[in-house]
Parts: sequence; C-alpha cells; structure tokens
Amino acid sequence: MTRMNRTHHHWHRHLHHWGLQALALLLCVVLCASAAWSQTPATAVVTTPQVRAELVAHAPQGVKTGSQLMLGLLLQHQPGWHTYWLNPGDSGLATQLSWQLPKGLSAGPTVWPTPRMIHVANMVNHGFEGQVLLATEVKVAGKPEPLATEVKLRADWLVCKQECIPQSGEFVLKLPAQSSIATHAMAFEGLMAQQPKPVQPAIQTAHVSDTGLSLQISGLPARLKDRPLLAFAETPEVLASGLGLAGSAVQGSWQGDVWQMQAPLHAFRHSEPTALNMLLVDEAGEQSWRVGLKIEGPWPAETKTAPPVATSANTPTAFSITAANPASSWALLSALLGAFIGGLLLNLMPCVLPVLAIKLLSLTQQQVTPAMRRGIGLGYSAGVLLSMLGLAALVLGLRAAGQQLGWGFQLQSPTMVIALAVLFTLIALNLFGVLELRGTWASGLAAQLARHPLADAFLSGVLAVVVAAPCTAPFMGASVGLAFTLPVAQALLIFISLGLGLALPFGLVCWWPVAAEWLPRPGAWMVMLRQALGFPMLATVVWLLWVLGQQTSIDASAILLAALVVGSGLAWALGLQTKGKHWVIAVFATGLAWLLWVWGPVMTREAPVAEGTIPAAHTGTWQAWSPEKVKQALANGQPVFVDFTAAWCVTCQVNKQSTLRNPQVLQAFADKNVLLLQADWTRQDPAISAALNALGRSGVPVYLLQAPGKQPQLLSELLSPTLVMQTLTGL
Repeated sequence: MTRMNRTHHHWHRHLHHWGLQALALLLCVVLCASAAWSQTPATAVVTTPQVRAELVAHAPQGVKTGSQLMLGLLLQHQPGWHTYWLNPGDSGLATQLSWQLPKGLSAGPTVWPTPRMIHVANMVNHGFEGQVLLATEVKVAGKPEPLATEVKLRADWLVCKQECIPQSGEFVLKLPAQSSIATHAMAFEGLMAQQPKPVQPAIQTAHVSDTGLSLQISGLPARLKDRPLLAFAETPEVLASGLGLAGSAVQGSWQGDVWQMQAPLHAFRHSEPTALNMLLVDEAGEQSWRVGLKIEGPWPAETKTAPPVATSANTPTAFSITAANPASSWALLSALLGAFIGGLLLNLMPCVLPVLAIKLLSLTQQQVTPAMRRGIGLGYSAGVLLSMLGLAALVLGLRAAGQQLGWGFQLQSPTMVIALAVLFTLIALNLFGVLELRGTWASGLAAQLARHPLADAFLSGVLAVVVAAPCTAPFMGASVGLAFTLPVAQALLIFISLGLGLALPFGLVCWWPVAAEWLPRPGAWMVMLRQALGFPMLATVVWLLWVLGQQTSIDASAILLAALVVGSGLAWALGLQTKGKHWVIAVFATGLAWLLWVWGPVMTREAPVAEGTIPAAHTGTWQAWSPEKVKQALANGQPVFVDFTAAWCVTCQVNKQSTLRNPQVLQAFADKNVLLLQADWTRQDPAISAALNALGRSGVPVYLLQAPGKQPQLLSELLSPTLVMQTLTGL
C-alpha cells in the first residue's frame, strides 16, 4: 500500500468514527437537554434572600369527592420588598401560578388579596408587602388517592425594592386523604374576607374622552359617602396608576350617593377595551368593591411615543396566549430575506465553521462520486432544515404555553452548557485520534454509516443547528423576533428561510461542479487539518467554561474542567492496547465517578445574584438594567442605552470588546449624559424576556438607545464605534 493510500485509509477510517461519534454524542445532547428542561426536586418551601414562598392548603373536611379545598402560595417578603398584583401598575410583573393537579381535581382562577399602592421613585405600583396569600379554589370531582394526593405548583414572581429580581419556584405538597388540613386557616379566611363585594348595578357605564375615563359609580354603601376611595383597573396599561392616592393630583369626589372620578388614561395605552373591571378600596385598605364598566365613546388616538423598555416588561401578554396577526406580504418577504442572509452569516460563527470544514473535507475523498456528493448535500440540508424546524416548533410551543423563552434559550441552562462542553471535548478528542470506538456494535454502526453517508451528512446538519442556535447574526434578529409574533405557518416559513441560508454554502459545493473542483486533492494534509480542527473545538470548550462560571460560580467551572480532564484520560485509556489497560481505565473511571458524585451538584447550582449587580467584567460605567431605572432616567430627561446581552452570546462578547468598552465610545456616552444599562440574559429572566418581546426581538444581542420624547432606536447586531457615535449625534 502506498503512503498516499495509507493516508487515505487512515483518514477514511477516522471519518467513519467521526460519523459514529456525532450520532452517539448528539443523542447525549438530546438527553442532557431534556434533563436541562426538567425541574430540580420540588419542595413545599422555596426561600430566597428577599422572599419565603410556601405552598399551603386548606381542607377542613379533608380531600373527598364532591368537596372543595383551597390551595395557595404564601409569600413572606423581607422588609422593603414587594411583589405584584394582577395589574402591576407603572412597572412590574404579576405573579403567575401554574397548577399541576392529579386527575379529578380542577383549579379555578387566582384569588387575589386587596392590593396596595406602593411608591417607587416617581412611580406607583400595585402590589403586596409583608405576608400575602395568593390562592385558588379546587374542586374534587374524581376519587382522590387513598393515602395522599400530590399537588404541584410552578410559580413565577418579580420581587422589587429599588431593584427588581425575577424569581421562580417548583413546589409539591402531599395532602392526606382522610385528615383535616387547617394549619393556615386564618390566612385563607383572611383572604376570603378581603374579596371585593359587588355593587348594584354590577355593570355601569363609563364614558371615555381625550381627558380620560369618566367614572360615576352608584350603589356603594352609604357609610362610604364623603370618604376617599382608591381605584384600581384590573386590566394593565389602560388607566393611570395611583388613582385616589393621598397627595395624587387625581382624586375622586362625591355627588350625593354617586362617587365620581376623571381617571387619566395610561401614558402607554395600547388597547381600546369595551369593558373594564374596577376595584374600589377604602382608604384603610380593609374593604373593597368591584364594579364592571361598559365603556362608551370613541377612544382617543394611542400615544405616538413608544413605551420605554421598562413598561414593556409589565405587559401581561408576555404570560398569556394571544391570537397572532399575519404579516403583510411585504413584511413577510423582508423577514424571509433577513432570515436567509442571517443563516448565510451563521456559517462564519466560530462554532459552526469547524463543523462545516469537517464536512467539506469529507468531499475530498477519492471514492466520493458526483452523485454521492449531491446526496451528501441533500442529507446535510435536510438535517439543517428539519432540526431548525424542530427547534423552532419547540420554542413556539413553549412560548404559547406561557414560558418566557427566546432564541438561544437552551444555553440559559447550566446543564445544557455542561452537555455542550462535554460534546465539544469528545469531538476534539476524536479529531485528535484519541477517541475511537471499537467493538462489534461500533464496527457495525460505522459500517452502516459507511454504506449510508446520507445519515452521517444529516447528523452533521443537526450538529450545525445545535451549535448555531445560540448565535444571532446580522439581519437575523428582527426576522426571528417577528417570527415569534406571527401565526405558526408564517413563523415556520421564516425558520425554513434561516435554515436554507445556513445550509446553502455546503449545498452549493455539493451541487455545483465548479465549486467542487476548488476542493484540494486527498493527501497527508488532510490528517494534519483534521487534527488542527480540534483546537477550535477546545476553544469553544474554554468559552463554555466561562459561560458556566457566569451562570453558577468559578467553582463550577473548575469542577467541570477537572471532570473533562479526567474524562479525556478515560477516553485515552479506552484506546490503549497494552496489557493491564483495565487498571488504568478503572482509575480514571473511579476518579470521574467520584467527581460527579461529590461535586456534580455544584456545577448546576446557580449562584444567587445580588440586586442591582452585573458581572464583574462589565462593571464601571455600566449599571444593571431594571424597568425602574429606565423610567426614572427618562422622567429626569436623561437618555438611556441598554445592552441586552448574555455570556453565551458570541456576538455580544465581540461587540463588547470592539465597541462598548472603547474609550472613545464611552466618552461619547458621557458627553451626552447617557445612562448605560446592561440587561444580562445569561440566565432566565422573565422581565428581560418581556422587554425583548416588546421590542420585537427574541434573542440577543439587542442594543436600544432611548431619549425622552423620541422614538426608541434599535442598533445593528454588529456594532462599531463609528455606528454608535453617529447614532449619538441625533440626541
């Protein structure tokens, strides 16, 4: 056998191992991703530095068929902290309760306590301080479990002081079937005593005009006459907040037995409801009354000033399912073109490029005929398109179910970051020739892949989408953001266009004979290049270790690095052919098992983030983003620049180094007195997700410049000092 043939044989053998490894490792990624989306073990109590949350129950007669019981989330706030009511007011997010009940049990709507008006800077929020119970009435229609009934709750809340921290909890509680449950009877009885009483008539008329909504409410108890009342609209962003609050410019008055108020419209109203529920509360906050309003008269034109990012986070539609309006033909065509160009540019991302290079190398095989080359191109394109559609359908489905997710959401999970770090380490070891699978089952699968190169090509397309998903290329952000607001059919068209752009370069080489002629002939250089491609994979592992450190702690990164080193030693030992290799394998396997058993939980334990903090690498002139800071700055006449970023976003890090840390750019911001805020989306954050949704975006990076009285400006995903400074000249 000539040296050329030996080289070709060596490369061909390893190429099949690459296909096998891709199959096995991508299966590992799918399993790890499933684990990432599963929740940590739930308990009845979740405690944070700001809130103690407990799942509680009230069933004085036990859990019996035909009976009713109540379940609730009992929140105990630390002094100065608060969470939010159904209508959070000028800022905030309503607490969300998602119940998972066994068959035969059905939960009703959330039973809210009477809200308070809470001053935060120059805003008025509607929420709760101290201890508060949010509950639901549960009907027992079926036969409960004979011993105990298990109920589960997923709760999401935003807790605020001067800063806001999104938090969530998974709760589980077992209810004994025959025993009375009344430990928290006083809390449930107090909640029910607070429920608003209806007025008569229950539906009354209100007239809307340019000056606001004219309220004239009759049927209130006579003892309230001439006493001040607080007014809360149950629908957010329709009426202004702080209605009737002492010291407010908007006060109610009594005309005989009729209470009246001219309630101003919300500054950023975006709806024209024909009906509205109002809650009227006595000044002491001890009693309340509900009245339904039938609204008459034409609504004035909506404000021309777009709402700031702070208020966009308040919209409850971020947690609800709303009907999507189809895009116009021109808008859809523009989105399709932007997605296609963005897909093309994704091929230049550092994670995708090595995968593409490996597939291009496979085309240089002497035995690859033009027909085989075209088939490989089709297989790769099919892998890209189907996995892109699958990922898009998953995100769309979870968003429709109320999850606050965006493009690249999977890297918000430390478990997924760990899985990708393991995947890229194993790929690098395979490229270096250290990791090879032997044995009958491995040889049989490798032979199958050799006989069916389309399967290997398809799998490579899937891998390209997996590693490209966290990235947002230029032209892509607006298209993907629009996709998440469109009907499913139009949204999937945009993702198909994105996939076509990602698959096009390799497909062209496979189908265009002229492009195929540009490929070099097989030779010894292939082995060297194959091994060289392992180093970009290791560089990706370094980046993932840094991302994990941002999400959890530096200890987690060190433990993962140690596990990767020991795991690499195990992979090396598996390939040994010497006597006694089993002892070497046992040493590495034992060390890896000990690391994962003792220190594994540390890797996925998210470190607590103090309010108002941002990663240490970005401190200085930057502050942590919050809705309150945006509103306060704009109210004081100060422009705001918001950097929506994440540690796992490669484009974000490039822009930081090239532009956002540039001394000239920072000086230009200072000259214009721009407040610099960073919205860090490295970990899941419902407030940031809602703000991105309001801007028509679903991933990062996003760069927003907003000045008082002016339309918000969204900058390109790829920044340059010149672009930013030119944008600042318009302030």
